[in-house]
Amino acid sequence: MSEKKVTVGGQAVIEGVMMKGPEALATAVRRPDGSIVYRKNTQKKNGSKLSKIPFLRGAILLFNTMIEGTKELTFSANQAEDTEEELSDKELILTVGGALLLGIGLFMVLPSLIGGWLFADSTVKANLLEAVLRLAFFVLYIWLISFSKDIKRVYQYHGAEHKSIYTFENGMDLTPENAKKYTTLHPRCGTSFLLIVMFCSILTFTALDFILPTPVTLLGKLGLRVVLRISFMPLIAGISYEFQRYSSKNLDKGWVKAIAAPGLNLQKITTKEPDMDQLEVAIVALKVAMGHEVDNAVEVS
Repeated sequence: MSEKKVTVGGQAVIEGVMMKGPEALATAVRRPDGSIVYRKNTQKKNGSKLSKIPFLRGAILLFNTMIEGTKELTFSANQAEDTEEELSDKELILTVGGALLLGIGLFMVLPSLIGGWLFADSTVKANLLEAVLRLAFFVLYIWLISFSKDIKRVYQYHGAEHKSIYTFENGMDLTPENAKKYTTLHPRCGTSFLLIVMFCSILTFTALDFILPTPVTLLGKLGLRVVLRISFMPLIAGISYEFQRYSSKNLDKGWVKAIAAPGLNLQKITTKEPDMDQLEVAIVALKVAMGHEVDNAVEVS
């Protein structure tokens, strides 16, 4: 397989970028003194059999990504602030678990409870309100945090991550100058994935609410909605992953491009134009993840 066909993923971190290649994960960070450091972790070539099963692998990859992302966020924060504090495995699991519960509670359960409570006698109206609230909460959240100076920096590194990946995917030399000309919007972005999850959940939960028997009491109705929203999240994550995987490879099809458009447009909030220094950091992470040598950064443990 040529390098051009290799799929690379990434994530913006504090003053840096994490990149994941087929055999290594690398995070590069700009320290306060202006120097660039990176950490490299070798990846297992063959994952578990479960991680290869369609519609199941999406949920597994999502959880693993959250674990990896939290680790690298901690590393980047330590390097950016010149400290040495690491999360224990227990703290890591609690952090990721708490983030998952908060996300499901805010973007899945709360809109459902509001819709089910206000329109207890109409499944159609309840699900329409739930859909509107879910999308509104999500978009409002990422828009509000974009006003934070620190988050704006993360969004710039997010843009640098996408530009660097485009440079790699187009077979160009990995330089800030080449990366600068590309867009910050990428079809495999996590922002697009989360929006797909939102839309997929709307369709799935609406179907379930019509198929399953409706409890008589309001408490029973609300309880059933909560149980369904939580228990079906792994399946929804799996379906969303498969769709994004397909759509990112078939953007030449008109209907796929139309469906992917909202996610790409939403990235106009979560990605910002990076400067050349930020692109340099992203390219260091990408080169290290692909096994290339770098002469402008130092490896740290």
